[in-house]
Parts: sequence; C-alpha cells; structure tokens
Amino acid sequence: MVSAPYSPRIRQKIAERFGVPAGILTAGIVCALLAATLQTPAFAAADGAEKAKSERQNHSGPRVSSELTGSVVARDGQRLHLVTDLGNIIIKTQNSGKVDYKVRLEADASQKDAKQLLKNFVVTANTTPEGVYFRGQSLGRHASGRLWVTMEVNVPKNFNLDVQTGGGNIETEDIIGFATLATSGGNIVMGNVGGPAHLSTDGGHITVKNVAGTLGASTGGGHITTGAIGGSAILHTDGGHIRVASVEGAARVSTGGGNVSVEHSGSELVAETSGGQIEVGETAGLVQAKTGGGGIRVVRVSGPTNLETSGGSIYLTEVDSPVKASTGAGAITAWFVTPGKMAGKCELQSGEGDIVVYIPRQLPVTIDAQVQSGDGHHVIFDPAFLAKINREAAVNGDAWIRTEGALNGGGEVIRLRTVAGNIHVMVSDANKQVQLYKQQMEQMQEKLQLQLLMLRQQAQQMSENSP
Repeated sequence: MVSAPYSPRIRQKIAERFGVPAGILTAGIVCALLAATLQTPAFAAADGAEKAKSERQNHSGPRVSSELTGSVVARDGQRLHLVTDLGNIIIKTQNSGKVDYKVRLEADASQKDAKQLLKNFVVTANTTPEGVYFRGQSLGRHASGRLWVTMEVNVPKNFNLDVQTGGGNIETEDIIGFATLATSGGNIVMGNVGGPAHLSTDGGHITVKNVAGTLGASTGGGHITTGAIGGSAILHTDGGHIRVASVEGAARVSTGGGNVSVEHSGSELVAETSGGQIEVGETAGLVQAKTGGGGIRVVRVSGPTNLETSGGSIYLTEVDSPVKASTGAGAITAWFVTPGKMAGKCELQSGEGDIVVYIPRQLPVTIDAQVQSGDGHHVIFDPAFLAKINREAAVNGDAWIRTEGALNGGGEVIRLRTVAGNIHVMVSDANKQVQLYKQQMEQMQEKLQLQLLMLRQQAQQMSENSP
C-alpha cells in the first residue's frame, strides 16, 4: 500500500497514462496500477495500439475504399454463422427481426491493383434452417497488396454466435445465446453471454464479462480475463496472465508462464503456471495449485488443498480444511481458524525457507515440527503450547530438531518440515486475522475492477484503431 497520497497533478498524470477516471485512484489502485505495468493485458493492448497507430501513419497516404451492405430476415434464438478470410469483426445487437451488415474495405491507393483488391473481396449472406450464414472471402490471385476489412454486423440480442476470422479482432456486445468465436491472430473482447462460450485466438488477448454457462478460452500467448462464470471453465494461454472474477463449476486454469488470479471458486480448482504467481481468494472445493517458480497465495481455504512451488513463498490467510503445501526455497505462512474442518492431514514443507503458523487459542491441535538442519536454525513454540523438544545427530554431522506441541489437550496433527529454515508456532489474534482476510479480498476486488476499466479502454482502442 502507498504510505502517502500522491499530489493531484501526479494523480492526474497517472489517470491519463492508464486511461481511467482520476476520481477512482485510491492509494491501493495506484499501487496496483504501477505494479501491473508489465503484467496486465491493457499494456500489451496499449503496445498494440501504438503499433497500429504507427502502421496507420506509415500508410497514411490516399486510400481507395468501398462499402458493402445488406440485410437478412432472422428470428430470435437462431444462429449467425460468420466465416471470413480476414478482417476485424464487430457484433452489435438490436431489437428487430433481421441481421444487417456493413463491410468497410480499404486499400492503399499507391499499391498496385488497389481497386482490384476491393473488387476481389466478396460478401454473401443467406438464410439457413438454423439462421444466417455469412461469408467473406478474397477471390482471384492476380492482384496483390494490403487490404483492410472491418465487418459490423447487427443481430437480435436473443441470438447465438459462431464467428471465425482468418486474421483480425472480434468484438461483441451482450448476447443471450451461446457464442463460439475464433481468430487466427487478433484480440477477442466480449460482453455478457447468456449461455456457454468457447473463445480462441492464436495469439491475442481474450476478455469476456459474465458467462452464464461453461467457458472454454485459449490463446497462443495473450492474456485471459473474465467476469463471473456460472458453469465450469477451461482456460489456457501459452504465456499470458489469467484473471477470473469467479467460477461456480469445476475449473482448470493453466498458463505457460504468466500469473493466475481467481477471486472466487465454487468447486474444484486446478491452477498451473510454469513460472508465474498464483493467487486465489475464497474457495469452496478442492484446490490444486502448482507453479514452477512463483509464489502462491490463498485467502481462504475451505476444501482439501494441495499447493506446490519450486521456489516461491506460500501464504494462507484462513485455513479450516486439510492442506498440503510445499516449496523448494520459499517461506510458508499459514493462519488456521476455528472451528476447523481438518479431518485429514495438514502438511507444510519447505526446503530452505521458514515456516510460520498461527493457531487460534481455542483450537485443539497437535503440532509436529521438524528442522532437518538444526545447526543455526530453531523451532519456537508459543508458551501456550505444551512442547517437547528432541535433538538428534544426523549422519552428515548436522543435528535435526523435532518438537511436538499440544494446545487445548491436542487434536488433529499439523506437520511442519523444513530442511534449512526456522519454524515459528504462535497463537493468533482473531481480530488481526479478520482484518487480513478483508484486506486481501479487497485488494483482489480492486485489481479486478481496475482490470475491467482497462478492458473497456482496450475495446475503445480496438474500435479507434480499425481502418
């Protein structure tokens, strides 16, 4: 958190830089903005906007253009099946029984056969038993050059979408039906979806508001950001970050190297990243989280949990269920709550880091703590525990320390193991723990609200950067 507020002038500059209202810039949001500069989709989108701006400047000479329009009768509940060889696609909704479209074509007037490029791109729209089939394609091979295509299609709000472009962005307003959107290289920005959705791009970002059904989203390297997901979810990116407001069904979230953030999980959650951080808010089911090197934070553990990182730290704010957590080199901090539901093993293990646990004064529990390399490291128990300390020499000359402590007569066993760190077992302050929980959930919510603001900015930039 920021220790002192920024001056009005600096706050205004930050607001202008990130494209958000100055009035929302609390110290926490400013901190999140600055920390996320190289991590959030908005900045990658901003880079793309600058690239598009530069490209427009490089092709700012005279252009030839043409426009194709049309309309097809449609009914609520039908489907738009749109396939185009290239082009940005904008789907808007309307309260009328038709699908109408406007296709804008542009080519650099200085390039050879510019007018022929426009003529070679044709559009067809036909009614089908399922709804409307729309096709955009380039015909002929004798003309060469750059062609810019933007398709704006209006459909009834109670409609289903099946959209594919060979290269370009896809942007849609809220729809009541299902959605399948695919692009070979652009961004996907989608509003609310009343049914299931499947979104894929070979390299762009994916952003979607709330999805009433299941969600599948994949990208070859961009970021994925979602609102509330009513069903299950499978989200994957080869290298970007993933941020989810909530998911009620089972979820599998994976990235080749970015960060993962899930504010609320209502069922089983599996989160994996090759090297980024994993952050989970409230959970109601099984949680499995694994990272190749980043830290892991879970605000509230309410189901069986298995956490693993090769080198980062692990931080758990409220633990009332069995948890297994291991790290190769980082520290582990865990706050247990009462009444607990720990009808199973709790094991915290670190290779080189410290382990610190906070136990409620009213909780009957037994702590089994061991430091393998006792020389220079120690185990410390709060005086409220009845503790027994054992020391024994190891084969390699080190002395390991093992301490068993009981609180309120003992209870479920919590095993603590570190090779070359220290172990601290303390009685917790319940009020402080509640404050920590609220603070961390508020931080996650602030980040999500900020992200949604950035996504609106990104969508606006996409529209402005269209030719």
